Amino acid sequence: MLLITSRETKRWVVPKGNPLTGMERHAAAAIEAEEEAGVIGAVCPTPIGSYEYRKRRANGASIMYNVEVFPLAVTNELDDWKEMDERDRKWFSFRDAASAVEEPDLQALIRSFGDGGFRAVAQPRGVVQNVADKTGVSWMFAWFQRLLPRQGNFFELFESHAATLVAGANALSRMLQGGEGMADHVQEIIEREHDADAITREVLQTVRRTFLTPFDRSAITDLIASMDDAIDEMQKTAGAVDLYDVTEFEPEMRDIGGIIVDAARLTAEALPLLRNISANAVRLHELTERLVRMEGHADEIHAAGLKRLFKEHGQSNSVRFLIGRELYRHLERVTDSFEDVANEIDGLVIDHA
Repeated sequence: MLLITSRETKRWVVPKGNPLTGMERHAAAAIEAEEEAGVIGAVCPTPIGSYEYRKRRANGASIMYNVEVFPLAVTNELDDWKEMDERDRKWFSFRDAASAVEEPDLQALIRSFGDGGFRAVAQPRGVVQNVADKTGVSWMFAWFQRLLPRQGNFFELFESHAATLVAGANALSRMLQGGEGMADHVQEIIEREHDADAITREVLQTVRRTFLTPFDRSAITDLIASMDDAIDEMQKTAGAVDLYDVTEFEPEMRDIGGIIVDAARLTAEALPLLRNISANAVRLHELTERLVRMEGHADEIHAAGLKRLFKEHGQSNSVRFLIGRELYRHLERVTDSFEDVANEIDGLVIDHA
């Protein structure tokens, strides 16, 4: 997590500022991040929470402010930015970031946002490489011990697939920013989808080789299928972009891309927690609830974006409208798939925690 210093007291804070007239709050947050921290990336329109802090004004008054926080996946760090001479910036681990800030509510927000397993699962690794060491758990509990036998390596496969979702989502968000390097981002999404397909095939083959009850078999295949659907739709989005040679994207498309990045992050955090489903039931439910809420927000953005696209191009440029509608459809299906992942995980928690 990136923190910056405040102008006057030089304490560690997150980039923030007042809402900008006529601009969505998450878009204003992205502008503040660029001006204060010199970073650009995909901002998720769904806030992760809020906190309060007291700020002293120039006239001596000390006013309480409420700050709504939006996650931004950094894709570019600028060498020169507006407030570079007034602030320092530094990357922290989630734990160190929570300790560095002063506001108790912000500390709690950072701890809730961060997870030790996310950083490890997001690192580029082999297609089915074992990532169990990041969790510190070498044994299985209760029902999930019976559901996912050790010899099946299902945990490792799920977590490896989650890593492809994170990487694919990041590439998708970079693609939706347009500009140079579009072909590279399209190619990476296609490659990540191929990696995910290899993992999915391994899961299905392992299911056939391992003794499982029909119910257990269904739980495993439904979860991996919903994850695979998400990256399949990312690949279809990239394919449409390549086919129609799209180089500019609607702001609502970039907003949905930001939601997809955060949804992939949440999924990557949730999968290792299934190793101890009883102990992690509360956190798993929090993550799935957020995924469902984000999918609903994405539906609203999709509807608004499609309406604006039709109003601006439906009559004058029907080809552009049809291409845009196809891109919106694929992006919406990505978020729908993440909701399916949430429902599958939540079902495991409800039934077996």
